[in-house]
Amino acid sequence: MKNPAQTAFDPEAYLATAGVGRKIVRFMEGHVLFSQGSRCDSVFYLQKGRARLTIVSAAGKEATITVFTAGDFIGEACIAAAAGPHLATATAVTGCSALKMERKEIIRVLHEQRAFSDLFIASLLVRSMRTQADLVDQLFNSSEKRLARVLLLMAEFGQPGEVADDKTLIPPITQQALAEMIGTTRPRVSFFMNRFRKLGYVEYKERIYVHRALLNVILHDQVSGANFQNASLLDEGRDESEAARHRAKSLRAISRS
Repeated sequence: MKNPAQTAFDPEAYLATAGVGRKIVRFMEGHVLFSQGSRCDSVFYLQKGRARLTIVSAAGKEATITVFTAGDFIGEACIAAAAGPHLATATAVTGCSALKMERKEIIRVLHEQRAFSDLFIASLLVRSMRTQADLVDQLFNSSEKRLARVLLLMAEFGQPGEVADDKTLIPPITQQALAEMIGTTRPRVSFFMNRFRKLGYVEYKERIYVHRALLNVILHDQVSGANFQNASLLDEGRDESEAARHRAKSLRAISRS
């Protein structure tokens, strides 16, 4: 016989409202949800806005790991058996609202509500697949294709709830931040962005509009004409050495783990 409470539980309603052990919090652009090294004691469910996860090395170099959009869980490592410090920093890229759930509360609802557990596990699996795709992207794709992929992810083309428009305004982001995300330099990002603009894939002055046609770079390598030939000559050797550096970093990271 089904438990009435279990049947009546609505994960979407739960994640949209405050209650015991959870509250709705709002962050302005640039505000920190949690910092690297701080105590890992809660999970955030992003209701609206964008955020990014960054990590700082011992030498002080910062790198962007991933970008979060509405519907993502952030800081889920706190539910581990032995919760330790955060390994990275989560920062609002735009104005954000999120449901902040205490560790004790999210563990409770995971144990008691199967519908919530299913949703949470599905979210973690999507995140895992995205992380694997990011790793493959870094190891095998050129910096141009990595940039195109990041822009398309930020524009959320192909995501649930996307608008039907041919172009999408993405959150404010600097070329330096894009360079950190794809593992290259700001001048190279500037070069590719200028080429994307000439080909009609993006529009930008202060903000960036991404056109659906940018999918051609990912799906068909459809960058034609003199620009393609010139870029290929410029990229030859650079991308090979760059990919080698990324592979070496990944192998060192695996050997240390």
